[in-house]
Amino acid sequence: MSQNTPNNALANVSAEQLPIPENKLHGWKHFLGLYAGEHVAATEFVIGATFVALGAKTMDILLGLLIGNILAILSWTLITTPIAVQTRLSLYTYLHKIAGDSMTKLYNWANVIIFTVISAAMITVSSTAVRFLFNIPAQLNWYPNSAAFVTIVLAVGIIVVFVAMYGFNAVSEFSGLCGPWLFVMFASGALVMMPSLTESVLGYTMLQSWSDFITIGDQSIWTGVNVFGEPGIGLVEVIGFAWAANTITHIGLIDMALLRYAKKSIYGLCTSSGMLFGHYIAWISAGIMGAGTAVMVKSSIASLDPGDVAYHALGMSGFVIVIVAGWTTANANLYRAGLAAQAIFHKHSRKKTTLAVGIVTVIVACFPFVFTKMLPLLTYAGLLVVPVGSIVFTEHVIFPRIGFTRYWLTYRKLTHSTPAVTSWIAGLIFGFGLNALDIMSFYYLFIPTWFFTAILYTILAKKYGAAEKYPEQVAADAERSKVISAYQDQQAADAPQPITDTSRFTKTLHFLSRTSLAITLLLALSTMFRSPDLEAYDFNRELFYRYAFLCTIIYFGAAYWALRRKKALLK
Repeated sequence: MSQNTPNNALANVSAEQLPIPENKLHGWKHFLGLYAGEHVAATEFVIGATFVALGAKTMDILLGLLIGNILAILSWTLITTPIAVQTRLSLYTYLHKIAGDSMTKLYNWANVIIFTVISAAMITVSSTAVRFLFNIPAQLNWYPNSAAFVTIVLAVGIIVVFVAMYGFNAVSEFSGLCGPWLFVMFASGALVMMPSLTESVLGYTMLQSWSDFITIGDQSIWTGVNVFGEPGIGLVEVIGFAWAANTITHIGLIDMALLRYAKKSIYGLCTSSGMLFGHYIAWISAGIMGAGTAVMVKSSIASLDPGDVAYHALGMSGFVIVIVAGWTTANANLYRAGLAAQAIFHKHSRKKTTLAVGIVTVIVACFPFVFTKMLPLLTYAGLLVVPVGSIVFTEHVIFPRIGFTRYWLTYRKLTHSTPAVTSWIAGLIFGFGLNALDIMSFYYLFIPTWFFTAILYTILAKKYGAAEKYPEQVAADAERSKVISAYQDQQAADAPQPITDTSRFTKTLHFLSRTSLAITLLLALSTMFRSPDLEAYDFNRELFYRYAFLCTIIYFGAAYWALRRKKALLK
């Protein structure tokens, strides 16, 4: 067989079905930025305030979130990244290879549901900022009680849907710029609110010691009492949620799609930029901002939504952070939902399936429960896909160690995996059954569910041929991998070399964007540490509101201009 024949055949294969080539791999800096941008989003306002409403204690928050997020980082590093780096495949492609068409279709349906709900929540969160501008009451019930709010959701949702259909590439590039700004704004909001909380609890505006912060936390933020006046959640629950919040992406293995581009498995540790600087600091900051806003407006945190909190903590920049963070996250997840739907209804284009899913998403977004119940929704969504992650892990990691054959389904030329489908359904019944029986905290349901699914899949797969040997098929698979590697090497040799923009003007734009962030953070620090009384605090806070908004405009203007110049060089 000539070399051209397999190459011609591979040219007609979608790039998504092939392993990522060597020339497209990224270093650790790429993943630090990627996870910092993705995991500082509008949901942090909701989750941070939820911990306050659930009645967590201060030390439980500080220690529990740290432990839980470290466990999440280790899950990415020890489970997701090794499989992604070894296969260079997305979960969808790998799953089709080991479980066939039926399982893949079911999984795509699960993704449609999950990403639709997350997108709807983000549209609702963005709408809370817009409704604040029009003085529409906060939506605190599971259903909307304002026609004007529904109109705003529809308007915001329509924009999100059409951008996901036609302009997602531009939005994804723009959202990459938002990470540094979002981090600075979350940190700044907490700093700006601390003097108000300090004065309300201690009678003076400036913290004197670490014990002052703990006292403020215990008495005004994380009091240990929930909104019903009952004892709240403890350390174990806080750890569980921080770990479980991202089970969709780490133990559920969806982030194989991102981490297959990593040069080394150790780059899984780069998720720390999202977990420690993103979730840990952002969730704590959001709790401080929510409690501070409640003090300022003399209300309960349960009666506030993200629009209220962001405006009182950050001024006009608060509107920007809620709208931008919600919009970019909604677009990314709606795009994913559209892709999953297109994989199911493959006779229709992605634009049509995204439109159909988008219509459902906007309708769901009109009901505020999708963001007020974000914490349990994320946990249950993780439980929905954890069995799939368990099946893939078992096939890839466990099978070779117990003498089973990896990819046995493909080698037997089967298109349907009874063991995989049965194990997933049984895993869901097991996990949600434990929840119904209230045997353990639902934050930890993913752990026994993962082990149950792995054991069941191993037993069933053995009966269907996983324990047999397929030497001819394994050899053919290895030969195909060599052909793919040679083909990709040729493609890399023919590809244009990347161009770096080193012009003085672009460097100036980067300097302006970074300086604007530094000024914003310095203004926030000045508000916290140079406000000896309420008069000075009010002056510093207004100064922050005014110039932080100006810095926001400068940051996005300069950063986006620099991005467009970079894109122009690549054309």
